[in-house]
Amino acid sequence: MDGLVEFRTDDGAVVAVEAVTEARPGSRLVARDGTVQAARTFEGALEGVRAAAESALRVFRDGTLRPDGVEIEFGVKLSAETGAIIAKGTAEGHLVVRLTWSPASPTV
Repeated sequence: MDGLVEFRTDDGAVVAVEAVTEARPGSRLVARDGTVQAARTFEGALEGVRAAAESALRVFRDGTLRPDGVEIEFGVKLSAETGAIIAKGTAEGHLVVRLTWSPASPTV
């Protein structure tokens, strides 16, 4: 079921997002007026995505390719209990990686 989930930030602000709410047996989440309070902070929910991005960047920056730029795009769903989930897109998962190289400057 989709609905609103309120995440608190580390500094106490409230971030309301349209999110995936999980209906799991034994869940302690309580919806008030269609809004669920998240079990984790907003930063805590995104921690796994940050770690995944760091790992992906390390993979593409190391080795022989040596790109000048790396862009990584994740589709992310926010869940009241789990936090951030790398979203499944039209394929098996949603991950876009762009590697760029600048042309070599001419020597004068």
